[in-house]
Amino acid sequence: MALPVSRFPALLRIASRRYPALRAGPILRARTGWEQSRSFSNSPTWQIRTKEMNDELMKDLKVNQARFMEDIHHTCQWGTGESWGDKSTETGMSRLALSDADKSARDWFVETTKALGCKVTVDAMGNTFAVRPGLRNDKPPTFVGSHLDTQPTGGRYDGILGVTAGVEMLRVLADNWTETEYPVGVVNWTNEEGARFPMSMVSSGVWAGSIPLETAHNLREVHPGTATMKSELERIGYLGSTPASYEAMPMAAHFELHIEQGPLLEMANKKIGVVTGVQAYKWFTVKVKGRDTHTGTTDLKSRADALLTASKMILHSHRLATANSALASTGILNLKPGSTNTVPGEVTFSLDIRAPKDATVAKMKELVLRDFHKIAAGEDVEGSNHGCTSGLPLTVSITEDFDSPATTFHSDCITSVRQSAHSILGPNMAMEMTSGAGHDSVYASKRCPTSMIFVPCRDGVSHNPREFCKEDDCAIGAQILLQSVVRFDRMRDERRISWKQEPYTL
Repeated sequence: MALPVSRFPALLRIASRRYPALRAGPILRARTGWEQSRSFSNSPTWQIRTKEMNDELMKDLKVNQARFMEDIHHTCQWGTGESWGDKSTETGMSRLALSDADKSARDWFVETTKALGCKVTVDAMGNTFAVRPGLRNDKPPTFVGSHLDTQPTGGRYDGILGVTAGVEMLRVLADNWTETEYPVGVVNWTNEEGARFPMSMVSSGVWAGSIPLETAHNLREVHPGTATMKSELERIGYLGSTPASYEAMPMAAHFELHIEQGPLLEMANKKIGVVTGVQAYKWFTVKVKGRDTHTGTTDLKSRADALLTASKMILHSHRLATANSALASTGILNLKPGSTNTVPGEVTFSLDIRAPKDATVAKMKELVLRDFHKIAAGEDVEGSNHGCTSGLPLTVSITEDFDSPATTFHSDCITSVRQSAHSILGPNMAMEMTSGAGHDSVYASKRCPTSMIFVPCRDGVSHNPREFCKEDDCAIGAQILLQSVVRFDRMRDERRISWKQEPYTL
């Protein structure tokens, strides 16, 4: 069957990539700076535009799995954590935001993307944007984004997978002399984890206009440190001069590749999660105040034991979550005075509440506020005092630190991911799902079309040194990320639109 004449130029360019003898000119010139327009007629004839690509030609853009995995493990030399296996790559990570290890990983990102012809911009929150120019540079870039910071005892895929997949996207586009119609970029968001500075996704939140810059800059690192975000940004040289704002660094779209951090994909034997949204959650700080007393001379009925009371509250939050199909977790607990023979007089603990619907989280908050005060006063709330000696009343204060409403992602981005997964894997290896964890895509979605791609992680384990994703699954996720961006770029050209950088109704 004869091929249409219109396909010859594109196919010739594909062939020239496979057979260097067919090349008719010098290697691809370096891309530097922001150009308002670029004439395609000035580009080498073997380059191909994304608008010329059909599904068959898109498949020619292939992720280099070995190179991609090398990047992941290379960046993990900075902040290497606990070892769990015999191989050098079988370790966790401990790379807290704005630490010296984080600076080294950031420096790698900047140097690598600049070498690939990107313009790199650092904003006032240390968010780092690497942009590869397109043929038309009068509209915002389509971004791939995630984070390089980790939990204190985290793994080497959470966040790191998404940033390095973005770098691999840039490499593949360069390798194949592919011209996007509009700019594409990669962003490394600062302190996504909220592990060192206790507000997750804080820097994407500032970019979106949801968190004041001053609030973020004044965040103090968790006990026992005293540094603030601003002081550490200055110290490591990543306090950028560009405002941390969607107006200063607008995005046409934001795609994020991430490990699932749960067991659903593995249980369903699926390779890809097409993420349609993120569940709601709130963070609280609970402070229980009683009285320090001697453990040997104070009988049980004369105690105001802050730790015992806090324990009852934590158990009760679990019961409330069970009854309301929600999640409740405590990850930080500090007590005073911290002496073996002194009854604790003050306890502070964190409370993380999550559910798919905002209304469920709001109900959980209402129940916690009601019941924790009763427990502190000594009331027997749902058997909380069963088998215990009643002591003296205590007080409790509850502060809401963070609120992330349920998020619904944009249909155009979801469609790009869904079509890419179908093209690469066929019809039965992907499933739609809601993210249980918060991600920078939550705030990005407030200002531009957004979606996420999940890949399975072993046993659903994350925030743990044993966090693991198979090399093939990492590469499949990166391949679908790449193709999703190309599809979105092609769609932008077909529609000749760029979404306004302002809140919109989904």
